[in-house]
Amino acid sequence: MKLPPYAEMLGLGLQHSADGRPLLVMPFAHAVVGRPGFLHGGAISGLIEVAAIAALRQALEAEGGGRIKPINVTVDFMRGGRDHDTFAQGTITRLGKRVANVDAIAWQDDPAKPIARARMNYLIVRPASDD
Repeated sequence: MKLPPYAEMLGLGLQHSADGRPLLVMPFAHAVVGRPGFLHGGAISGLIEVAAIAALRQALEAEGGGRIKPINVTVDFMRGGRDHDTFAQGTITRLGKRVANVDAIAWQDDPAKPIARARMNYLIVRPASDD
């Protein structure tokens, strides 16, 4: 799976969790620091958005493909991201014909203690069928 160009700028790596879902990793680097000792909120938001996109692209590929366009994104910051590697994973909560709803979380040490959570809605443009 190819990630968006912004993922490369953040230094994101793509792995897969035990259940086969995409798992994004953002290594700690000076380029993602905001205030001293903490990650920049924009870097965390970008990580979460890419995790949601990866989850949605995987689901769409399983159904024959499609393009996506963001409708809205809401990010809740829950605690400061420290100078550690950060992980994120998206979960599809609804995959309709035209709209998808995706939740995503970012964490550092424990997925049960996220540093940020997002809810995103995407418009889906599916390929025309030859029916």
